[in-house]
Amino acid sequence: MDMTVVKEFMDFLYEYKVIGLAIAVIIGLAANQLVKSLVDNIIMPVITAFIPGGAWQEATLDLGPIVISWGKFLADLIYFIIVAFVIFIIAKKVLHEEKVEKK
Repeated sequence: MDMTVVKEFMDFLYEYKVIGLAIAVIIGLAANQLVKSLVDNIIMPVITAFIPGGAWQEATLDLGPIVISWGKFLADLIYFIIVAFVIFIIAKKVLHEEKVEKK
């Protein structure tokens, strides 16, 4: 392999900040796993304790041959809202950009 190609490749990695992006993706995946664990192991058991029968995540609505798993959807919706809120808080703390006042 020609050294010019290797240098061009390294320049590409630095110019487009590919290494930083890769690190951000890895950290994002780890943070996602942490939030998923928080939801699955701490928040959902607390919610489940207040639901009669307790197995609300497995609740379905049967419409003849169609089975709608609304419990799983609700659990995923709660997970999404929590992830979005955590990302909002992190972005607000990390970026802390000042809002531009409108005239």
